[in-house]
Amino acid sequence: MADHVVVTRDLMDGSRFRSAVPGVVIVRSVDAPELADARLVLVDLALGVDLSALVGDDRTVIAYGSHVDEEALRSAINAGCADALPRSKVFRRAAELLAD
Repeated sequence: MADHVVVTRDLMDGSRFRSAVPGVVIVRSVDAPELADARLVLVDLALGVDLSALVGDDRTVIAYGSHVDEEALRSAINAGCADALPRSKVFRRAAELLAD
Protein backbone atom coordinates (compact mmCIF):
# COMPACT_ATOMS: atom_id res chain seq x y z
CA MET A 1 0.00 0.00 0.00
CA ALA A 2 0.97 3.66 -0.33
CA ASP A 3 2.55 5.73 2.42
CA HIS A 4 1.55 9.06 0.90
CA VAL A 5 -1.81 9.56 -0.80
CA VAL A 6 -3.56 12.57 -2.32
CA VAL A 7 -7.36 12.59 -2.40
CA THR A 8 -8.70 14.76 -5.22
CA ARG A 9 -10.98 14.53 -8.23
CA ASP A 10 -9.38 17.54 -9.91
CA LEU A 11 -7.28 16.39 -12.88
CA MET A 12 -5.12 19.54 -12.80
CA ASP A 13 -4.35 18.99 -9.13
CA GLY A 14 -3.37 15.42 -9.88
CA SER A 15 -1.08 16.58 -12.67
CA ARG A 16 0.60 19.13 -10.41
CA PHE A 17 1.21 16.57 -7.68
CA ARG A 18 2.58 14.05 -10.20
CA SER A 19 4.94 16.68 -11.59
CA ALA A 20 6.23 17.53 -8.14
CA VAL A 21 6.41 13.94 -6.89
CA PRO A 22 6.47 11.32 -9.65
CA GLY A 23 4.78 8.14 -8.54
CA VAL A 24 2.58 9.78 -5.91
CA VAL A 25 -0.64 7.86 -5.37
CA ILE A 26 -3.75 9.86 -6.21
CA VAL A 27 -7.25 8.61 -5.44
CA ARG A 28 -10.66 10.09 -6.09
CA SER A 29 -12.46 8.92 -2.94
CA VAL A 30 -11.89 8.62 0.78
CA ASP A 31 -13.10 5.02 0.42
CA ALA A 32 -10.12 4.06 -1.77
CA PRO A 33 -8.21 1.01 -0.49
CA GLU A 34 -4.91 2.87 -0.95
CA LEU A 35 -5.77 4.94 2.11
CA ALA A 36 -5.78 1.96 4.46
CA ASP A 37 -2.08 2.14 5.33
CA ALA A 38 -1.34 5.73 4.35
CA ARG A 39 0.79 7.64 6.83
CA LEU A 40 0.22 11.00 5.11
CA VAL A 41 -2.93 12.09 3.30
CA LEU A 42 -3.43 15.35 1.42
CA VAL A 43 -7.12 15.98 0.83
CA ASP A 44 -8.86 18.52 -1.37
CA LEU A 45 -11.47 20.42 0.64
CA ALA A 46 -13.51 20.90 -2.55
CA LEU A 47 -14.58 17.27 -2.18
CA GLY A 48 -16.66 18.14 0.88
CA VAL A 49 -15.73 14.91 2.66
CA ASP A 50 -15.96 14.14 6.36
CA LEU A 51 -12.37 14.85 7.40
CA SER A 52 -12.76 13.24 10.80
CA ALA A 53 -13.09 9.90 9.00
CA LEU A 54 -9.57 10.36 7.58
CA VAL A 55 -7.85 11.56 10.73
CA GLY A 56 -6.26 8.78 12.73
CA ASP A 57 -3.60 8.13 15.34
CA ASP A 58 -1.01 6.84 12.88
CA ARG A 59 -1.78 9.24 10.05
CA THR A 60 -1.13 12.86 9.23
CA VAL A 61 -3.88 14.57 7.26
CA ILE A 62 -3.27 17.88 5.52
CA ALA A 63 -6.22 19.57 3.88
CA TYR A 64 -5.98 22.13 1.12
CA GLY A 65 -8.48 24.47 -0.44
CA SER A 66 -9.30 27.93 -1.65
CA HIS A 67 -7.51 30.75 0.14
CA VAL A 68 -10.77 32.68 0.32
CA ASP A 69 -12.63 29.86 2.08
CA GLU A 70 -11.20 30.56 5.51
CA GLU A 71 -14.10 28.75 7.17
CA ALA A 72 -13.30 25.48 5.38
CA LEU A 73 -9.60 25.78 6.23
CA ARG A 74 -10.45 26.48 9.89
CA SER A 75 -12.95 23.60 9.96
CA ALA A 76 -10.26 21.23 8.68
CA ILE A 77 -8.05 22.09 11.65
CA ASN A 78 -11.00 21.65 14.00
CA ALA A 79 -11.66 18.21 12.47
CA GLY A 80 -8.16 17.13 13.44
CA CYS A 81 -6.07 17.84 10.35
CA ALA A 82 -2.43 18.58 11.07
CA ASP A 83 -2.61 21.57 8.75
CA ALA A 84 -4.94 23.28 6.29
CA LEU A 85 -3.24 25.15 3.49
CA PRO A 86 -4.36 27.36 0.64
CA ARG A 87 -4.03 25.64 -2.74
CA SER A 88 -1.16 27.86 -3.84
CA LYS A 89 0.93 26.94 -0.82
CA VAL A 90 0.27 23.21 -1.06
CA PHE A 91 1.43 23.16 -4.68
CA ARG A 92 4.54 25.22 -3.92
CA ARG A 93 5.36 22.78 -1.10
CA ALA A 94 4.10 19.55 -2.70
CA ALA A 95 7.53 17.92 -3.01
CA GLU A 96 8.35 18.81 0.60
CA LEU A 97 4.97 17.67 1.95
CA LEU A 98 5.04 14.37 0.08
CA ALA A 99 8.73 13.59 0.67
CA ASP A 100 9.52 10.19 2.15
